Amino acid sequence: MRAVVQRVKRAGVTVDGESIGAICNGLCVLLGVSVSDTEADADYITDKLIGLRIFDDENGVPNRSVVEIGGSILLVSQFTLLGDARKGRRPSYIEAARPETAIPLYERCIERLKAAVPVETGRFGADMQVSIVNDGPFTILLDSKKGF
Repeated sequence: MRAVVQRVKRAGVTVDGESIGAICNGLCVLLGVSVSDTEADADYITDKLIGLRIFDDENGVPNRSVVEIGGSILLVSQFTLLGDARKGRRPSYIEAARPETAIPLYERCIERLKAAVPVETGRFGADMQVSIVNDGPFTILLDSKKGF
């Protein structure tokens, strides 16, 4: 599982011109599920997101988690994170999980995150427009296969 994690002042997602999710002060997470991912990968990523200390403390040091600041998470599925562009000019997406595999893992992430913080989401498989006001900018890449 791969995630692009951005500390944001605000973020939102729209589908067909309709806002379907928006947050202020928190994390915008673009999440890609691979063909080899399991529930353990989803648990690893969600535990990292909940505990990632990238928000400033009273001394301006990134030492607080999204939970500690009372923030929210906008979770957006993005299969293109599994794109492989090493050969040629057109990325291959054979490592991206099919919906029948990806959706249950994506939903597991949502439920685990909701147990800790408010969560908004995109719409799996939809053509979405994501707006992000990155705070910092502060962006972290997570990969469950590199974390175990």
